[in-house]
Amino acid sequence: MLVIIAGTNRPRSITLSIAGYAREILEEGGEDVAVLDLAMLPRELMAGTSYNVKPPGFQAFQDAVLGARGILTVVPEYNGSFPGILKYFIDMLRFPESLNEKPAGFVGISSGPWGAVRAVEQLEMVFQYRHAHLYGRRVFIPDVRAAVDDAGRPIDPAMARRLGTTLRGFARFCDRLEVGSDDES
Repeated sequence: MLVIIAGTNRPRSITLSIAGYAREILEEGGEDVAVLDLAMLPRELMAGTSYNVKPPGFQAFQDAVLGARGILTVVPEYNGSFPGILKYFIDMLRFPESLNEKPAGFVGISSGPWGAVRAVEQLEMVFQYRHAHLYGRRVFIPDVRAAVDDAGRPIDPAMARRLGTTLRGFARFCDRLEVGSDDES
């Protein structure tokens, strides 16, 4: 299964809409896909004690990440970086196994003109530190409120093609890494 992380806990976010659209594209290609909505994280996770003992409601998130053959993150730009809740979510995942050797892809979105380039690059460093395999193609959607409809579909046909091409390429990347890992065992 491929897992898409909607990288904010903002309710009914554009990020979640784009994650849902990405899911549609991947499912059309025959992929089994789950979307993780960080707005659904258990409130108890915010307690400092969660560093040692995770609340039961977090287990479904952890299991999804551990079972994923690849992780695609839709990354909104908040104040020149990615949202703190996304970093906290990663911090709560079991180390090192959660992201270790996992294919990871990224879609950046922003209200500004750069499409979260900086946010994605910063998040890639975190994933790389956790030993994920980074997919080299990314999509950046600037001026996101004008760039997508309410369902998260790009309005510009060229952007829709770019996003579709990148998502399908990410699925193939996951396939290649999965085959490669079988060869090593």
